[in-house]
Amino acid sequence: MSLRETLARVDADLAAGRVPVARQRLRGLVSSFPSDLTLRRRLAEVYRLYGDAAEAGRWTYLEEDRDADETAAFEVRYGSPGLRMKALAWRGPEAMAATSFAMGQLVAVRTACAEEFGHPVDWDDPVTYLGDVEDKHEGPSGPWSVGGVLAGVGCLVATLAFLGVWVVGVLALFD
Repeated sequence: MSLRETLARVDADLAAGRVPVARQRLRGLVSSFPSDLTLRRRLAEVYRLYGDAAEAGRWTYLEEDRDADETAAFEVRYGSPGLRMKALAWRGPEAMAATSFAMGQLVAVRTACAEEFGHPVDWDDPVTYLGDVEDKHEGPSGPWSVGGVLAGVGCLVATLAFLGVWVVGVLALFD
């Protein structure tokens, strides 16, 4: 489906009140055409329908006439430069940006990320800017707990019971 056809469907979805479908179509278009600021602006408009200022700010972050409150909400939600790089969903060199402002924003985010991590980062290699960000999740809480052991034993018993019933059923087929 062409860009024009997809945008026509987005318009039809919005007219029919199918906002989530329109949002998904636009997200797909932005993924396919990350340097198209018009698509990003349209996606921001859809997020405004939801009242989600942070996501509206995310998709207008590369626009010079963006809303300051939305930009601030985006920067709070995506607090680190690595998360901002991921959220902006940019691919390719900053030189592909449609405006000098957008290029400046992209360079600023990438530079801040590189300074934070202490090594060069690349829009096309998420490992360079997400490695440290994604590793900040909590690991196992420590030694085994009684509740954890009981849950594991319960799962084991349920699995064995299921397999037992299955074996009996298979054997019954051949009697």
